[in-house]
Amino acid sequence: MTARLGITEEGLAEALKIKGHYRDHLPICLPGEEARILVPENLLNRGLDLQELEDPLPLAMMAARDPESPMAVAAITRLMPLAPSTKLVAGVFGVVGETSKHPTVRQCVELVSENDFSPKALLAIQRRAANFVIQSRRQYTSALRQNLSALLEGAIAPRQFVQEFFELAEAGNLRSDIRKKLVLSLLLSENIRPSIKFLLLENFDKLPAPVRISIMSEVLKAEPGRHIEVIKEELKWLLQQERPASEVH
Repeated sequence: MTARLGITEEGLAEALKIKGHYRDHLPICLPGEEARILVPENLLNRGLDLQELEDPLPLAMMAARDPESPMAVAAITRLMPLAPSTKLVAGVFGVVGETSKHPTVRQCVELVSENDFSPKALLAIQRRAANFVIQSRRQYTSALRQNLSALLEGAIAPRQFVQEFFELAEAGNLRSDIRKKLVLSLLLSENIRPSIKFLLLENFDKLPAPVRISIMSEVLKAEPGRHIEVIKEELKWLLQQERPASEVH
């Protein structure tokens, strides 16, 4: 039955899981790789097998409800070729075009529908989506740099910096390895005050568990330095909280 409808039970379960991630403000990771956050480029890469994320329902959920337009645009782009397959999927596609909070997504749905899902229209939208993702990431990365300069100059409050740091990293869909390098550089920097580092640790739950553990391990192995021992003590406690959860899996 699900095959004839164009959806699967696994896809429905994944869509509900993604909905929960949005509700709890958690990142979506690649299937089977909890340390790698899903980024728009993954969705735009047709050669990458996304397993249950290939189902129309998870793609529709991301296109309609992802808080950031680059991810939503990438999701609708991957969903487009599937839309004409069945009446149900076509209906889901249409609903996304009506309900997505991102104007760019709605424009993509309208454009491809007007062109009857022609290969030429699909290719044009995929190219536009790729350029849109690149430009968006550049903007978010630039904003991160500007905020760091403002922090060092005392022009932005530490709590605001940390809040916007995670918001911009999420909005820009930065890869897990890049997020790890950024957080590590802040925690190990001699120019960043301990109070700011503790604020970063308070927001650690916004990173995937494997990334958090990797950051903790590297900081604990770092050479002694100014304020680093205080941070290490806090990290030891956090690492003890992480290990039981990771051992369950």
